[in-house]
Amino acid sequence: MKNVTLALLAFAALALFGAESTFAADNSMNWGSGLGAGLAAGLAVIGAGMGIGRIGGSAVESIARQPEVAGKVFVNMILTAALIEGVALFAVVVGLGAFPK
Repeated sequence: MKNVTLALLAFAALALFGAESTFAADNSMNWGSGLGAGLAAGLAVIGAGMGIGRIGGSAVESIARQPEVAGKVFVNMILTAALIEGVALFAVVVGLGAFPK
């Protein structure tokens, strides 16, 4: 159910991205693009937060099961979280780059 909800939200964000002047009172304001950009950036941040949370939870579980590999697990956890954070930042920049100026 979560995947379907996220897919529908992503589709709504992309649909609003393409709506150049759907909500515009005049041509100077593109509310559809701004709303789509904000929604896309928000979904990127939510997805990254969920991913980093799962990484942290799994790392704590694995360290609890095998404490002798705590150092290796911690390094891999930090590296993976940093990569996800980088992708999320890129997605936010791309999403908000379409916001009308």
